[in-house]
Amino acid sequence: MRIFPFKRKEIFSESEKNRLVQAIRVAERLTSGEIRLFVESHCQYVDPMDRAREAFLSLGMEKTKQRNGVLLYVAIKDRQFAILGDQGIHDKVGNDFWVKEANLLLTHFKDAHIIEGIEECIREIGESLRTHFPHEAGDGNELPDDIVFGK
Repeated sequence: MRIFPFKRKEIFSESEKNRLVQAIRVAERLTSGEIRLFVESHCQYVDPMDRAREAFLSLGMEKTKQRNGVLLYVAIKDRQFAILGDQGIHDKVGNDFWVKEANLLLTHFKDAHIIEGIEECIREIGESLRTHFPHEAGDGNELPDDIVFGK
């Protein structure tokens, strides 16, 4: 029998989860854009971007009105991640933005600052979303702000 040191939803402490959800809420406050965080222990795919695409679609993130959803996928134990922006935001920021955000995460993750790295990445994505998709009257929160925990 194999015993894991934590259950799926215990990857982060309650205070860490609260910090990350709060980061998402603050990042989305002045934009119509949507940010989701998908976390799991292991990535079952060779390329974590494949898992991010699967999660993106399973969460219905491609259905936002302006196609401005961003998924931050992290496989903690495998030390892998992917950042996937929908077509609307990708068209505005281009590949260089995503590379910059990936490098930001790498820097934090190498120093074992997982929560801080995710928070900073969410903040910067939120700033970009605010620039390109400012909040307008009638904009509602199209997707939940909670963390999604995978397998």
